[in-house]
Amino acid sequence: METTEASELPPPERSPVAGSPRRNGARLRTPEYVGRRPPTYEAEPTSWPAADPGGLEDLVPDTVLDGARYGALTLRAGSLRGDSARYRGEPRRDALLTARFGAGDDALLLVAMASGARAAEGAHRAAREICAWLGGAVGRSHARLVEDIHAGRRDELKSGLHRLTDRTYGRLRVRAAELGLRPSEYTAGLRCLLLPVDPRCRTRVFFGVGPGGLFRLREGAWQDLDPEPREPVAEAEAEPLTGYDVADRITVDLGIPTPGTAPVIDPAEVPSEPFRFRASIARPGDTLLLCSAGLADPLRGEAELGVRLAERWARTEPPGLAEFLADVQLRVKGYADDRTACAVWEG
Repeated sequence: METTEASELPPPERSPVAGSPRRNGARLRTPEYVGRRPPTYEAEPTSWPAADPGGLEDLVPDTVLDGARYGALTLRAGSLRGDSARYRGEPRRDALLTARFGAGDDALLLVAMASGARAAEGAHRAAREICAWLGGAVGRSHARLVEDIHAGRRDELKSGLHRLTDRTYGRLRVRAAELGLRPSEYTAGLRCLLLPVDPRCRTRVFFGVGPGGLFRLREGAWQDLDPEPREPVAEAEAEPLTGYDVADRITVDLGIPTPGTAPVIDPAEVPSEPFRFRASIARPGDTLLLCSAGLADPLRGEAELGVRLAERWARTEPPGLAEFLADVQLRVKGYADDRTACAVWEG
């Protein structure tokens, strides 16, 4: 797992944290940080990316927020530019898609997030496209997916989501070829949650490809539900689930495209990534957190961040959108990437 250390990047020309900003003599409130030292970069956006007059639809806002409540289920989601990109005037490489398919208790909620390849031209476009394409595929199949989740059809659900993901990456490789780029230059990591709206179904399904995190806050303690493959999952975290077994935590994709769904490309051009899958039963009081590597890395690397979030999110009521944004942007020195997160509170 790669961590973006501030020391690896050219130092800013000015010291962004030499003093707190002031307006009319009053000290402005800046986002908090955890750790022994303040982060290198300013806490607020500094520069916008350069715009093309003929391609304004390509612009990406610095920050997006969303939220919803369905019965006892409360969602908060957000994506924000990293401190480094804010300082250098680079676009947010992370993309976020939230969608409801269907109506009533038969509806299915999808949260998809993607992170474009680092230092790749058009990385933000690749992230947005893969979210949109995967979202469209899930939407067209949502009725069957809801049935499989309710019935605990492990094999059908796992293979179906794997197939949809493979096809989506196949489309991304085609787009890379159309742009004259190598597949590795136009790609993105993808992480998704499927949440049935029916209050009688507490199954929560995660799947995706690439780095990031899936964490659960239960009884005041964080559990890492999607650790790196080399790190074994504790047996206590692999609770039994009707229709599913512990082998469903991670399913390895050997990089072989689904026949007929991807262009013929030299295998060396397509780096192999594990296809990750987990289905678990939520309990009242749980908080499930899906996030990109920009938040997962500091959560794993700085214990105080997890402690602070656990304290804030264990309160009686879930945070509002503004509070959630403040929580997600708790900064840690050495971690300056984009952050995208979705938290689900179970009532």
